[in-house]
This record gives sequence, C-alpha cells and structure tokens, in this order.
Amino acid sequence: MSAKVPNTTRSLDPPFVGRRGEVKRLLQLHAHRKHGLILGPAGVGKSTLIRHVAGQVNLLMCPQTTRLSDICGAMEQQLGLEADGQHLVQRKNRLLRALAAADQTVVFDGVGWTTPKLSSFIEGVNQRVPVWIVTRSEHSWDIGHFWPLLTRFTRVELEPFRLADTSGLMGRLAETGDIPASALQAAHSWHRLSAGVPRVPGELLAGVATGGYDLHARFGLKLLDLDRRIQRLYCRD
Repeated sequence: MSAKVPNTTRSLDPPFVGRRGEVKRLLQLHAHRKHGLILGPAGVGKSTLIRHVAGQVNLLMCPQTTRLSDICGAMEQQLGLEADGQHLVQRKNRLLRALAAADQTVVFDGVGWTTPKLSSFIEGVNQRVPVWIVTRSEHSWDIGHFWPLLTRFTRVELEPFRLADTSGLMGRLAETGDIPASALQAAHSWHRLSAGVPRVPGELLAGVATGGYDLHARFGLKLLDLDRRIQRLYCRD
C-alpha cells in the first residue's frame, strides 16, 4: 500500500479526440436551429464535446443550471447585462428578451432535477431560440418537471470510448509531454480500467504526471487506480 495517497482526482485537460459522429450531428442541429438533448453518464465527455463544438459555432453556454439565479448570473455576464438591483423576475424577463435578440443556441449544461420555476424558464428560452440540454438522464424521475418537453428535442447520446479513442487520447498526451511515452504500452489496461469513460484516463494520467508510479511494475497501474479511487472517496461531499 502506498504511504501517501496523491491527488489523482484532478484531471489533465486532454486534447479532444474521437466523437466525429456526435460533432457532425450537433453541427447539423445548429445549422437547422433544432433543439438537442445531449445524453451520457458522468465522465463520458458531454461538456468536453460541447466546448469543442463551441469552438466552431456560436453558442451561449450556461454551466450553472441548478438555480434560476445562477443561470441569470451566467447568462447576464455573457450578454453584458448588469443586475442593477433588479428582482429575479425582472432579471428573468429581461434575459429572455436579450436571448431572443441575440438569437443564438443556448446550452444548459449539467441539467439535473428541474423545479417548476426552472422548467418554465427553460421552456421560455426554447420558445425563442434553439436550446441544447446536457444531462445524464432523460427519465422523468431524474430530470424533473421539464421531462414532458423533451419530445421536442433531438437525442444525441454519447457512448463510452472505444479502445482506439483511449489510445488516441494517450497518444496526443504523450506528444505534448503530459505523460511518458512508456505509458502507451499499457493502453489496453488503461482502457479496461476506465470502462471507456474518458474522465477516468484523465485522472489516471494526471497521477502518472505527478510521478511516483512504476508503470512497468506488475501492479503499478493497479496501484495508481486504487489510489485514484481512494482519493475520490476522500473528496466526496
């Protein structure tokens, strides 16, 4: 057992790899001004995909989607609006007008349970401009009051990485010097440990970057993964 559990829960900021089909579909949705529902489990790369697409087309990003006040704050900042002591209802109505005038696709990232108030606001937005919902689940018991409106949205589901994607990610990181080239020899093991979830290799590779692990040793990679899991337990809310 290691004497010290390093902070392997941080993740390298890897270059974008794979997801060509998903990128193409989102660009088509944007071109045809359609609503999109981007689905996938935690860590599969939904936000990374959106950030990549945002580099090619104009998107208004809303990463805070738990409370209406947080949404207003995030959107106001991007649109150059000041709160000016207005009440939340006033801010919401002004924001809806500003979004309609901006006429850009709005992305609500990390959407979970939606209250009636939050659901009503998102509905108000998608009556004016295209909306993309990024979420882990489309089930009514997970997404809340917005669920009946999902029939309006085109579904884009992210599958776990294939081995070629994991290998490509590691290859790019080796090229930039973020990980040692020797780590590429264990690509199959990295992929198996991650179960195709891109966030896991990012955390493991961050652990490699900190040093202290002999990946050529029989249990080096397993020890790294064990430390990562222990650290996540320590950091859990």
